[in-house]
Amino acid sequence: MDEKDENLIKETTPENGQNDRNSSDDQYEKICYSCRRSESKAGPMINMPGGMCLCHDCMQKAFDTVLKNGFDFSKIQNMPFLNMNLSDISGLNIPQPEIPQKQRIKKKKPKEQPAFDIRDIPAPHRIKASLDQYVIGQEQAKKVISVAVYNHYKRVFAEQARQAETASDENASADSIPDDVIIEKSNILMIGPTGSGKTYLVKTLARLLDVPLAIADATSLTEAGYIGDDIESVISKLLAAADNDVERAEHGIVFIDEIDKIAKKKDMNSRDVSGESVQQELLKLLEGSLVEVPVGTNQKNALSPTATVNTDQILFICGGAFPDLERIVKERLNKTSSIGYRAELRDRYDDDPDILSHATNADLRAFGMIPEFLGRLPILVTLTKLTEPMLVKILKEPKNAILKQYIKLLALDEVKLVFEDDALTWIAAEAMKRETGARALRAIMEEFMLDIMYEVPKDPSIGTVVITRSYLEKNGGPRIEMRG
Repeated sequence: MDEKDENLIKETTPENGQNDRNSSDDQYEKICYSCRRSESKAGPMINMPGGMCLCHDCMQKAFDTVLKNGFDFSKIQNMPFLNMNLSDISGLNIPQPEIPQKQRIKKKKPKEQPAFDIRDIPAPHRIKASLDQYVIGQEQAKKVISVAVYNHYKRVFAEQARQAETASDENASADSIPDDVIIEKSNILMIGPTGSGKTYLVKTLARLLDVPLAIADATSLTEAGYIGDDIESVISKLLAAADNDVERAEHGIVFIDEIDKIAKKKDMNSRDVSGESVQQELLKLLEGSLVEVPVGTNQKNALSPTATVNTDQILFICGGAFPDLERIVKERLNKTSSIGYRAELRDRYDDDPDILSHATNADLRAFGMIPEFLGRLPILVTLTKLTEPMLVKILKEPKNAILKQYIKLLALDEVKLVFEDDALTWIAAEAMKRETGARALRAIMEEFMLDIMYEVPKDPSIGTVVITRSYLEKNGGPRIEMRG
């Protein structure tokens, strides 16, 4: 290249070798018209007339072709009309070159941080202390779940560290890698009467740990090939809760409710597609396996994208009321009854509110659960039946108590809501009669607060509303105090 060529390049190249861009084009980079390489790969571009850009390599090839073969531009690849003086020649039908579109600059992705850290998981006593703020009673259940969850995530971190150590030691032989202890997964089976707080306990736990949570209903699960949800739909819900992030979903929690509804059906002549067969298909999920699930939908088809999820590090919690289990436990315990002064009476366990705490795997097998399924749920948690004092505490003590919710609703209307102690006791006693646990509390509150929530906004002079027991017993109305 002679001095004239170098001067031409200097004139067409901005100072410091940088491109002359507008502020609006900062997100884009130029592309060489000849080799189609971007500016980040080929270096600074040379601006040519007509909006074309050339890299230094292609410009050098162009000059070499001109000097060696004259002005035969047909030998230059992708550049048949490079001569800048052709625009001055009249009478030539020169087609306009197709200028390639600008390419967006590819930003380097920041180094991804691990999804979980052992320091992010609180100790068991802190987990239980957080659960105490939302769940009243069930002390043993909260203690067992706190320890089980803490040990589960310690197992996850230990497995990640072991895999990272194995991957980093690529040059080591198989014999040189230490054979570490591998911690097995321990899933949880929760047993408790309806309304005792099984689902609420799991929801609160997932919110405190900030992990994805999927709640599935076992009643809708059927054997593959029949109408209903497949087993993989449970993982699809977890993947959706994790915003389709597979790595985050693999550290989540799956709660399968109404697990007692898939017990073996007795005296059935037809195929049990929603009972024992569902338990058998759940075994692979509970044990840990690679499951291919559709992304964005619960139905598999050829058009929906799929993702592979490893369930080995997913914590499964199964819960159910097991309504007939109490009778099975009583029958087993009453077999030891005898006659005499020190004999155990047959009605000893009839009024025991904590009868489910005596349940064993033998009782669950008699209920209809298969041994393989129970073996993958080694941690058994029993919730006690709620008593009247516990219901009174549930009304007013938790952070998200029902009374606090109604007080806040009326506070938005600048009205103060007050409940007398006798009124709370009456609500708890009425809830005990309905035998639906804590769910009955909201039903009763909705029933008696309907008229108040309707009438109070009519009169802006109302300042305080006091709920009395006589109002709940329909012997009078609430005590209303006016402003000022």
